[in-house]
Amino acid sequence: MKKTLALLTFVSGLISAQEFTKQDTLKGSNTEFRNFWDVKKYEITVEPKFVDQSVSGQNKITFEITKDVTNPVFQIDLQQPMNYKIIATDEKLCASRREGDFIFIETKKAYKKGEIHTFTLQFFGHPIVAKNAPWDGGWVFKKDDMGNPWMSVAQEGIGTSVWLPTKDLWSDEPDHGMIMKIITPKDLVGVGNGKLIAKTTEKDKSTYTWEVKNPINLYSIVPNVGKYVNFKETYSGEKGPLDLDYWVLDYNLDKAKKQFQQVKPMMKAFEYWFGPYPFYEDSYKLVESPYLGMEHQSSVAYGNNYENGYLGRDLSGTGVGLNWDFIIVHESGHEWFANNITAKDKADMWIHEGFTNYSETLFVEQYMDKVSAEKYVVGIRRNIANDKPIIGPYGLGKSGSSDMYYKGSNMIHTIRQVINNDEKFRQILRGLNADFYHQTVTTKQVEDYISEKSGIDFSTVFDQYLRTTPIPTLEYSQNGNELKYRYTNTVKNLKLPIRINDNQEISPTQNWQTIKLSAAGLVRFDSNYYINYSAK
Repeated sequence: MKKTLALLTFVSGLISAQEFTKQDTLKGSNTEFRNFWDVKKYEITVEPKFVDQSVSGQNKITFEITKDVTNPVFQIDLQQPMNYKIIATDEKLCASRREGDFIFIETKKAYKKGEIHTFTLQFFGHPIVAKNAPWDGGWVFKKDDMGNPWMSVAQEGIGTSVWLPTKDLWSDEPDHGMIMKIITPKDLVGVGNGKLIAKTTEKDKSTYTWEVKNPINLYSIVPNVGKYVNFKETYSGEKGPLDLDYWVLDYNLDKAKKQFQQVKPMMKAFEYWFGPYPFYEDSYKLVESPYLGMEHQSSVAYGNNYENGYLGRDLSGTGVGLNWDFIIVHESGHEWFANNITAKDKADMWIHEGFTNYSETLFVEQYMDKVSAEKYVVGIRRNIANDKPIIGPYGLGKSGSSDMYYKGSNMIHTIRQVINNDEKFRQILRGLNADFYHQTVTTKQVEDYISEKSGIDFSTVFDQYLRTTPIPTLEYSQNGNELKYRYTNTVKNLKLPIRINDNQEISPTQNWQTIKLSAAGLVRFDSNYYINYSAK
């Protein structure tokens, strides 16, 4: 492994000045150990054990070689303290070595582009246990209210490799989906992503086999084990009948049947704005979880106590958010932005959270009315910190500011005001989901798409809200029907026109301008633009 060690030493020295470790780079970059092979499918068996908080199983990784290489080294990610053993391969292995959270498999062979190969790894041990899921990440071993074991994992931030040996990189989803077999005690139920295709029972254990036919992002691959019961519905959607599948703790069945009535209106609103649900073949599923919630693809984790709002609170402070269940709406919105369209790099996580946060506003507009929707999106600004840029450092597995939620949403809402055509705006959202269907993307791709389809150059708007922290301030003074104005706190040459007095448009710059108002009286500003106003 001289080649591997030399590279790691070089990488460590290169990034030390930036206060990042070589582990950060190996975790977040498409390294030379990753960039020549593409995962096609995962076939997983997993058995979590409540008594000793352990997890074991195996993962067969099928992959395609994407360029000619000779004697390459493969990087497989598995976080300590989990252990592994390579049990099957069609490769001629020279050596395997563990370096922290990474397994390096060195081969002695020339590979040709297009070849298909496999590795099968056993995994076993006591994984990191989450202290505050879903925010800190790790496995959750708890008991439900009846004292039954209840197990799952939250891993968006920490990574799926917290328990499963994978190529843990957002930009490489298994193109042909996955199979997951969940082994449970006979009196419990295992729920995974996709559709249940088999159940077997032998002695004191049951095995639930779940199949995902579509590409799936890595942190969505989640087994759930608990004393679940199931009920179903069918939604008549844009692509035909969609299976709605609900798995809840047995004593919460009646509550779930009442609260989950919000799913169909939610699905109707999101299909209107974003296009067809992206995973008809894999169904839509809500699974009661031992933590608040998470956007697991075709298996949305739900833990909002069967009440409206966010654990009974309204994040906007307006009262609007108490009319619907935040976790059902927000986490399901991620099926379009995060699961259908996935950021290649965690630094661009705003693509997931900004659009999904705005999906709450769009749901309110359909479910209630536009006035309530605008009240809601303006209200959530109180949660914006403006502490650091929304876009994080690339290639390190690091996201930017949590402002990606509320500030990202208000940036999108501001862009909508500039477009000033709700149907065109809707078609842009639907177009994103159609043209980037089941793809991983970059911020630049999304930015360029919106600018191209709207016919408006939004590049400086994205720079302002994604890459800096100041909020544009419109300074102004009025003398009769004469208005003097300029922007401050902006990136250079910000192009952000706004409408005043309902329909008069102005294009402020950093230089003072003067216009005649088209309407008498005091100038009126539209609060839907996320900018500040300062009278001089």
